[in-house]
Amino acid sequence: MNFNSNKRNRDSPSREHINKYMDQTESGEPVLSDSVRVNGSVTTVTLTSGGKLQWSDRSLDVETEVLGFSVEGLKIKIRAVVECKDGICCFARPIIVRKSFTLEFSSDSSLRFWTEKLREILDALVRPKRLFIFVNPYGGKKSALKIFETEVKPLLNDANIDFIVQETKYQLHAKEVVQELDLTKYDGIICVSGDGILVEVVNGLLNREDWDAAIRIPLGVVPAGTGNGMIKSLLDSVGQPCAAFNATLAVIRGHKRTLDVATISQGDTRYFSVLMLAWGLVADIDIESEKYRWMGSARIDFYALQRIFGLRKYNGSIVFVPASGYEAYGEPLHQEDDIIVEIESESNSDKEPARTQQYAYHGPPIDVKSLNWRKINGPFVSIWLHNVPWGGEDAMAAPDAEFSDGCLDLIMIKDCPKLSLLKIMTEVNNGGHVKSPYVSYLKVKAFVLQPGHRTEDPTKAGIIDVDGEVLARGKGTYKCDQETLMAYDKLFIKVDQGLATVFSPI
Repeated sequence: MNFNSNKRNRDSPSREHINKYMDQTESGEPVLSDSVRVNGSVTTVTLTSGGKLQWSDRSLDVETEVLGFSVEGLKIKIRAVVECKDGICCFARPIIVRKSFTLEFSSDSSLRFWTEKLREILDALVRPKRLFIFVNPYGGKKSALKIFETEVKPLLNDANIDFIVQETKYQLHAKEVVQELDLTKYDGIICVSGDGILVEVVNGLLNREDWDAAIRIPLGVVPAGTGNGMIKSLLDSVGQPCAAFNATLAVIRGHKRTLDVATISQGDTRYFSVLMLAWGLVADIDIESEKYRWMGSARIDFYALQRIFGLRKYNGSIVFVPASGYEAYGEPLHQEDDIIVEIESESNSDKEPARTQQYAYHGPPIDVKSLNWRKINGPFVSIWLHNVPWGGEDAMAAPDAEFSDGCLDLIMIKDCPKLSLLKIMTEVNNGGHVKSPYVSYLKVKAFVLQPGHRTEDPTKAGIIDVDGEVLARGKGTYKCDQETLMAYDKLFIKVDQGLATVFSPI
């Protein structure tokens, strides 16, 4: 084929000229085929209706491998991600890399036809076209800006995705921005950060007047903080590494899944959680280890040893609605305890998701007192509620947790020898801790926490940690003079099944 085309075949396509690019497969599906120069060599390129772009020894799946394309002159530049084929890539897990391929056509008519078909297939995938992106420059190792510029931005540009970037300047900045953001302009909100900015975004969306529509916007996370539990859970569910590259690809490809949201109530005060709540040992380690922040990530292990060998136990009680199969845990709620549930459920505001969403299903409001409430009295070493499997990149807190089952996974330790507790904590990274006879692991649909003071020192209480932030501090605790959103008192927790939407690898 002559690639030095004259003006006639560049500007005057004929029906016969167009038809020659169409053929029929044995199954009757159309295939676009042409002789094209690819990266300097002439070869036959085909595009199937199923979205396979093929030539010589290369086959690209448009849905999973092609990010986007651009046109320059008679050339289409295909931007893709492919498995590394170099000899140096000898790791057990395939390495995915960015790569571009240039297709040079003989005429404008050929170019237009191929461009239309490629665009048609990509548009059918319903990928995001415009994103609002939060970048937290202060979180983790303060590397979010670099991660965005070197790993996220190039992929978004390859995919022809427009975006607006907002750096967060202070705590709750993202929440404030989201509450006023015109969501109709965007196909998703992305957080280049740890889990904290995602939680702020969820709380911002659910505090809007149009919360029921706002919470439907897809949310994405690119790991760039200390805690990356949400994106670790999403990527690990399909065996992918917790990396900015993989997280960004999940956004670009546009696959979505629903996510449970937990509402934590105390009187008229509400807080929305998507990750976890901790009280006792885990909360103490997470929050009090901040005094050793200069040690980096080692501070967690260092302070965990302190807390295990200087073990604290806390008085208090928990009341919960067990999921099916977990009814044997605890004792039936006695009549004198009904007030715990009644007061908290009646205090729900009409502006909250509770008005249309219920514990484990979407349906009409129900009488919470009619549920199968159970109670367990303390003292406790640790109470840990989880919405997703991973609490961080190295903590598989709740191995059986699901993203949208209408339940929270409860990991409870009431009593445990110190050496056994040390072994339990060393197995959190692989989920082995839940197999210990000292650990109770169950699923709950609703939960009431009544926290108490330390058994060994009634003048001191504990900390309630939600999604890595302090929700409440009792007397005598670390930084107990600082104001918190809620008091160290009874909390009511319910689950709205599939309330939020997140970008997912599949």
